[in-house]
Amino acid sequence: MERVLLESLEDGVLTLTMNRPDRLNALNREMLQDLHEALTRAAADGAVGVVVLTGAGRGFCAGGDVKAMAERNQKSASFDERVQDLRRRMEVARLLHEIAKPTIAMLRGPVAGAGLSLALACDLRIAGDTLRLTPAFAKVALSGDFGGSWFLTRLVGPAKARELYFTSPVLGAAEARDLGLVGRVVADGELESETRALALSLARGPRVTLGYIKQNMNLAEQAGLAELMDAEALRHTRCTETEDHREAAAAFVEKRAPVFRGR
Repeated sequence: MERVLLESLEDGVLTLTMNRPDRLNALNREMLQDLHEALTRAAADGAVGVVVLTGAGRGFCAGGDVKAMAERNQKSASFDERVQDLRRRMEVARLLHEIAKPTIAMLRGPVAGAGLSLALACDLRIAGDTLRLTPAFAKVALSGDFGGSWFLTRLVGPAKARELYFTSPVLGAAEARDLGLVGRVVADGELESETRALALSLARGPRVTLGYIKQNMNLAEQAGLAELMDAEALRHTRCTETEDHREAAAAFVEKRAPVFRGR
């Protein structure tokens, strides 16, 4: 049986490919478990500098498997058990957002529901011109999961986030870029090469520093200025003790490009 999640590590870039193309990579229990395990390993693996999340076939991820939802016996577990089960599976989005390494969503075709939530959980999003993005939850009488409302509110503001969740429009690539939901749009044929170039540039960068930058940015979303500045002072000072900082300073003086080692 073919795996529902494909993993490939090359030159410090870990690519995780959701692999249910016949279902537009709709999320099932096995895929989410595999994603959770892969991200947990990546967080602790010094060989991983960047994580790229994408989908096989013509789409990124259509969200939850609605067909499976319709077929599921809702009486097989209590309400509280089902709440806790969903909450555990939602940890995938938190890991994408919090691991101290850059995460990139490579998007093409349909990106909907929980699939959109996972894309928004990533630090960066690059899209092909076939992108079709929608919250979708209201269309199937669901309120939303995997942190999508939290991520979307911070990206576009509370008023626009409510509008998008209530009405579930389908946005093309240009509209998604204009709203700030994706950072870059390229032709579909160039999506993989452009994403790889971006990922490699980060993987070859000062990895300790990039991890601290991500932690600062995450803290900035919820902390007061004084708390953030305390954290900045601590992490900035720690960066001055890294081999990469010493290499960057020497390269500046010598007028050459630095060669970072991730230490």
